[in-house]
This record gives sequence, structure tokens and C-alpha cells, in this order.
Amino acid sequence: MGAEFLKVEGLSKSFAVARGGPPLVVFDEVNFAIEKGEFVCIIGHSGCGKSTILNILAGLDEASGGVVIMDGREVAGPSLDRGVVFQGHALMPWLTARKNVEFAVRSRWPDARRATIDEICDRYLTMVGLAGAADKKPAELSGGMKQRVGIARAFSISPKMLLLDEPFGALDALTRGVIQDELLKICAATGQTVFMITHDVDEAILLADKIMLMSNGPGARIAEIVVNTLPRDRSRHTIHKDPQYYAIRNHLVDFLVSRSKVFTEQPPAGFDPLHPPLVTPGLPAAETRLALGAHR
Repeated sequence: MGAEFLKVEGLSKSFAVARGGPPLVVFDEVNFAIEKGEFVCIIGHSGCGKSTILNILAGLDEASGGVVIMDGREVAGPSLDRGVVFQGHALMPWLTARKNVEFAVRSRWPDARRATIDEICDRYLTMVGLAGAADKKPAELSGGMKQRVGIARAFSISPKMLLLDEPFGALDALTRGVIQDELLKICAATGQTVFMITHDVDEAILLADKIMLMSNGPGARIAEIVVNTLPRDRSRHTIHKDPQYYAIRNHLVDFLVSRSKVFTEQPPAGFDPLHPPLVTPGLPAAETRLALGAHR
């Protein structure tokens, strides 16, 4: 097991309601940790606060309570140490793909020489398969290509952590699969630490080392953390052939379909939100941490 790189303690978010009623608690007592180089996905029904948690990690939103510590420092606002890829590509339409990436690079290294900036832009556009489209503007790119530019831009600033908010949700299945493969390759090459929101169970199993399951809102919590024991070199073409795949997938689907609602109404006896249970589907609880250690 590695050292904790990101630690979230007692995180909560609530909103005032009209007519002086009690505040609406979106989520409460959210606690988890992420190791350096780890890829973590979070899954839960709409309204449980997943995107709000990501925005708090990015420094784009403020929590009502709790703290986020990354690399030994409290997260208190936006920082180039955290790269974000949103559901929409968020590109500047008047700039080419290269210039969109260059904008981020210049923000990170304002005094860098032109040759250095060009080298960084070329490297990451090539990584996402867009070397031949570098001089095209967003209107000339497909939806998948725009998302690739967003990914290249996020990686180009060498962030300590990458935050992904359902970046492939609006793409067709074929394009989504291709970009998933690209993301796996880049993360393997860079050792990037990633926190990703997804509604796609198969995507989570393909990409993540751990999958956090959130109960339904309001008052959502991290119900459990599922360990993905499939080999890290997994492929979307062969993943379904591994017997572990079905145990993990069935566990995730069962939670989303039924157990998430039951958990909201009545958490299991002994549930401790400070230490959400670590689960490996198909293995006894006592063997879960051993499996995680072997996986890492």
C-alpha cells in the first residue's frame, strides 16, 4: 500500500431552502483517501453530489464542512496542480486545438520558450491521436476529438491530480471506447492520479483501481469502496473473459439497482462513515485488504 496522496475528511455540502426551513444536506460525512498513481471512480445516482465533490476537489466550489488535503496541503481554491476535464469540452471556439492546449501550457509556465511550448503541445496532442488536427478549430472537430483536446490540455500542465467529470458521457460507444484506451495508455505512461465520475459500470471496471459507491441523496455518503482485482493491463476487448469481472459487475449493479436505496433508508448495522467498508466482490471481508495489497 502506498502513502495517501489525497485525503477527504468529514466533507459535507448543504444548501439553504426557502421560507426558513432546515438546510438541504446533499451529502454528509464523506471520507476517503486516494494513493499517488491510483485511478478512482465514483458511482451513484443523480443528486447524490458526485459533481459537487469533484468541484470541491478542484477548488471550484466550497464545502459546508470538512477538509480536503492533497499532497500535504489543504485545497482552498483552484490550482494548476489539478487538471479538470468536464462533461463538455469547454474549449475556446476561436482557438485551434494547439492554441487551446497552448493557453493552458502558458498559464503553467508563463516564461517558457516558444520551442518548449510547441514541444509540450505536440507531445500531448500526439498522445491523444490529434497530431494531424492540431490546427483545426473546435467547429471543425467531432465531439470525440474535442474531448481529446480537453484531455490533452489537462495533461499538458503536468497536474498532480486529474479530475474527470463524466468526460465521455455524451460520446457514442465506439468513440468512447477509443478514448478510454487512450486514457489508459497515458495514465500508465505518466503514473497520473485520477478521480473520475461515471455512470457507466463497465467503464469504471475498465479504468479504476477502486470504485466508490455513493448512497442516494439527500444526505448521501460513501457506502462502500470496491476493490478492482482485475489486472491493471486489462483491455475492454478481453475484460469480460475474466471470471472476476462478473463478480465485480454484479456487485456494482446490485448496489445501484437496490442496495443504494436500502442504504439511504437504513445504513447497515455497524456502518462507520469515517471508514467506509473496503470490499472485494467474491472474497471474504478479511481477505479484501490482502487482495488490494497484491493488486497494487
